[in-house]
Amino acid sequence: MTPKRRGQAPRQSDVARLAGVSQSAVSRVISGDVDAARIPEETRQRVLAAIKELGYVPNASARNLRNKRNQLIGVHTFEAVFPHARDDFYFEFLLGIEERAEETGFDLVLFTSTGAGDGRRRVYRDGTNRLNLADGSVLLGVATDRAELARLWADGYPFVHIGRREVPGAEIPCVIPDYRGAAIGIVDKLAGHGHRRFAYLREPMELEPYADRRDGYREAVRRLGLIDRSPGFRGESGLTDDWIDEIVRGGETAVVAESVRMAEHLLGGLTARGVRVPEDISVAVLEATGWWDSLEIPRIAIGRIAVDRVIDMLDDPDRSPGSLLVPCPIVPGKTIAAAQERRP
Repeated sequence: MTPKRRGQAPRQSDVARLAGVSQSAVSRVISGDVDAARIPEETRQRVLAAIKELGYVPNASARNLRNKRNQLIGVHTFEAVFPHARDDFYFEFLLGIEERAEETGFDLVLFTSTGAGDGRRRVYRDGTNRLNLADGSVLLGVATDRAELARLWADGYPFVHIGRREVPGAEIPCVIPDYRGAAIGIVDKLAGHGHRRFAYLREPMELEPYADRRDGYREAVRRLGLIDRSPGFRGESGLTDDWIDEIVRGGETAVVAESVRMAEHLLGGLTARGVRVPEDISVAVLEATGWWDSLEIPRIAIGRIAVDRVIDMLDDPDRSPGSLLVPCPIVPGKTIAAAQERRP
């Protein structure tokens, strides 16, 4: 059964309004903290009737979190992210999470092992949410288990996912690097250098971060009236010698690559054909890097924001925080130059 959208779910305040009582009275009825002196039986019955009429489902975590916290924030990864230490994509996210947790008086609990035997990292084991040890959690990783995200969301457990994840029937709270806006910015920068003929290098990945990059690139190309007849723009992935030959013959002056890996492969192929970067063809990368003109992912800031979003959920369990876009600045490198006319 698909869970209801949180924005449509009845709240404790709705129950109080329908029953004509205070929200604290509703809370005491739900928790069983009632006696004849404080909560008359007639009032208790009105509250129970309102709960039934509205279909209100008490959030056990929310009831406890208002007054009882372990002062623990969990960090759950859906894949191994720690063995590579400072070279790892996730390292600075973790730095930001740690910094902000310490500043706000929370300790961190790291959830990394499932014991499932198949290498997958799961939140639920034997029907139990392992993250419940923590007051709320930050989740990250490429190999996200969407069914577990949906279950966490439906259960009302406070969590935030780093990176956009779409789950049917649920509104997953995310802190999202704005890859779409960065792709638009990179195309605008290339167009500002006079480039009109573009090519797009596409990774064979169908995850939300890549979809955001492609949407931004496509929007900018169409808005500016630029030309892109490349296989990548048509939705084809990968880079072949034929692809490079086509770019060299076609008169394109700018290439936007989704990854450093593909950009470096392209550079090797262009160099072997006597084509220079950036003098003959400018190349930009939709990934953080030092040498290429590229985007920057503010990982530390995103980790800090994720902790703040979890704490916001703990402070106000009835309010859904939604998702937040974090801008990714364009970082100048050495791979973009003014367009030079190249005849097809």
